[in-house]
Amino acid sequence: MMLKNISVFFPAYNEQDNITRTVEQAFSVFPSFAEEFEVIVIDDGSRDATGQRLEELKKKHSRLKVITHHNNRGYGGALKSGFANAVYDYVFFTDGDGQFDMREFGKLASLIENCDIAAGIRVKRQDNIFRIVNAKLYNLLVRLLFALKARDIDCAFKLIKKKVIDSLNLHSDSQFISAELLIKAKRKGSVIKQVGVNHLPREKGKATGNNPLVVIRAFKELFRLWKELKTE
Repeated sequence: MMLKNISVFFPAYNEQDNITRTVEQAFSVFPSFAEEFEVIVIDDGSRDATGQRLEELKKKHSRLKVITHHNNRGYGGALKSGFANAVYDYVFFTDGDGQFDMREFGKLASLIENCDIAAGIRVKRQDNIFRIVNAKLYNLLVRLLFALKARDIDCAFKLIKKKVIDSLNLHSDSQFISAELLIKAKRKGSVIKQVGVNHLPREKGKATGNNPLVVIRAFKELFRLWKELKTE
């Protein structure tokens, strides 16, 4: 399916070895899927050469927009910046680490005409066993507490209608934002569809999603939203 327009964005934190490949793939892939598109990178307080790589890419790609956070705001903070700066009718995001093949975007595009959010489900997730088990338990908890039937809630391969994002008031600054997005969208009547996508090994750099402080922050925001919704 060819979309009229789309905003594509990536949160990036210390991705100097991955961000060039990710951005270049976007500019290679999305002319086949949209008549108009923009690419946005949220540099979330990187302390390596990510910013320098992005400045070099801006000289090559006029449609590349870089949003720089001088201090790290967390994954949720980066996604909120991406949503706020996206201008087109459809918004797609994935991570800047290159663990997804954007050529599989067509799987999401084929669903979006009949739903509000098209989301990936990681096939053969390429993470260590501790992270996989932790994610399964987390997903189960979210589904039980919020009656959310979606699988692989945190999969960073999502296509969303901009009007849905604009209708939500997202608060999370942590990894919990993916769940918050789906929970609040579902409560407003949005239709969510999912499809399997390949998950690739991280080739370079270090993942931060399993940092204990990051995990604790996500659980705090999870229970805060649960209490908030219980009182409504």
